[in-house]
Amino acid sequence: MRLFSLNSRILIQITITLLLSFGQSKIWPKPNFQVSYHNNGIMLIPASSFRFKVLVNTCDILEAALKRYHTYLLLERTADYLGRLDYKSSDNFRGNLTILGVALMAPCEDSPYFGMDEHYELRIDSEDVPEAGKLVANSVWGILRGLETFVQLAVPSEGDEAHLFVSSCLVSDFPRYSHRGLMIDTSRHFLPLFTLFTLIDGMEASKLNVLHWHMTDDAAFPFRSARFPEFSEKGSFHPYTHVYTLSDVISVVEYCKLRGIRVIPEFDTPGHCRSWGQLFPHLLTKCYDENGVADGTLGPIDPTSQFSYDIVKGLLAEVSQVFTDSHMHLGGDDIQLDCWESNPAINQYLEENGLAGDHRILEGVYMDQVAYFVTVSLERQIIVWQDLFDNGAASLDLETVVQVTKAEGFQEKLQNITEKGHLALLSACWQLDHLESKWEDMYDCEPGYFVGEQPGRVIGGEATMWTHYVDHTNIVSRVFPRVSAMAERLWSTSHSLDAVEATARMDRFRCLLLRRGVDAEPSIGPGFCLGETFHN
Repeated sequence: MRLFSLNSRILIQITITLLLSFGQSKIWPKPNFQVSYHNNGIMLIPASSFRFKVLVNTCDILEAALKRYHTYLLLERTADYLGRLDYKSSDNFRGNLTILGVALMAPCEDSPYFGMDEHYELRIDSEDVPEAGKLVANSVWGILRGLETFVQLAVPSEGDEAHLFVSSCLVSDFPRYSHRGLMIDTSRHFLPLFTLFTLIDGMEASKLNVLHWHMTDDAAFPFRSARFPEFSEKGSFHPYTHVYTLSDVISVVEYCKLRGIRVIPEFDTPGHCRSWGQLFPHLLTKCYDENGVADGTLGPIDPTSQFSYDIVKGLLAEVSQVFTDSHMHLGGDDIQLDCWESNPAINQYLEENGLAGDHRILEGVYMDQVAYFVTVSLERQIIVWQDLFDNGAASLDLETVVQVTKAEGFQEKLQNITEKGHLALLSACWQLDHLESKWEDMYDCEPGYFVGEQPGRVIGGEATMWTHYVDHTNIVSRVFPRVSAMAERLWSTSHSLDAVEATARMDRFRCLLLRRGVDAEPSIGPGFCLGETFHN
């Protein structure tokens, strides 16, 4: 009997060690500042009686988050099975954690914004909260990130009620970069709201904080404008089933707001606008063949026509009323000059203005006017694609954010952009439509390793999901968990990151996404996830 008791205590100690190690290696993204575990202690989270308790301030965002994360916590009871544990017979058992106090130290802010405070401190059975738990932050956005960490720390037990354990710990955490985004293209394939919401759920789990919505392109114009309703009637794939109404857009913005995620719209111009021409053919430039005869095709927006500016400014003014973020993406990529070069009216305009033969300058003529309107009249800070900076035609304001997309020499490009005083976003190595790129490749991309970076001028990065061959049937698995690799790179201190160390955490995080209904593809070889559900 004594031998049985000794073996039991050894087994208990080994299991507790596994629990502690499992909890420590589970947080994604890896905390940026401090994680300390003490007493080798564990606390039981009783499934039936645990609750969050607001200690100071509250608001709708916080109350909704507490309900959501209570549900997420209960989902973790079906996670990886570690065996039965008579935890009360161990010296490491520190009691029940029935309440996690939530202390928001300042009133809630209405909406997430660039540079928002996402710092939090999570204390479980620490010196100042013995045998208790407390989450503290100065902003509701920090509370959201801390709730995610708390749920990820929960380790399941096995029993009739399938309780959870959590290690005694102190986590002090905040992101390395302020802008951590995912760009979604809804022009080449329409994505229903359910799919967008699922993507946003995965972003929340990954602690991403920007949804860059590439709304329109050559293929389709799915935004149902109140000012120009025929844009979507004529330019979308289907005028009723494949459009985003005003209420749809508001619901996406609200869904993101509750999760601390900004929404930045992009209506790409002056190129990628063929869908606009379904309503206004004369908005676009007529192309001519080598004989000077109109060949029936249309090119970029005509930058010499006042009508073009009236339409674009009118649409962007409407867009700014729905998307209220401080930033707006103006596009500016892949501008083909051949159509402008072939057009007699364009050439006459250049000649009359002493610019004969300088067709590239038309990019600047167009973008300078639109950018001035957006920054001055709409009071928005603008983001543009790298092409516009490379071509050098536009007079970009120093506060313009340049999004770097070309993989070759991206470090030198970041250096060049920041040395000239602009802000920069990196996307070059996080292009999710490139299927040959595995999550490890995206994990190893480092935005800070280049000479001459101006302090704070690289504000973060975005993964881009162009939907040429992606729609609602496969986009979630194409995005996750690869975008989560970028999320950790942008959240965590670079010198602490190693893809080999991250492999087990990534696999467990992928299982967490599955339990939340985010159908992330496998991150490693053969295996399975407890708690995943199958739909017949």
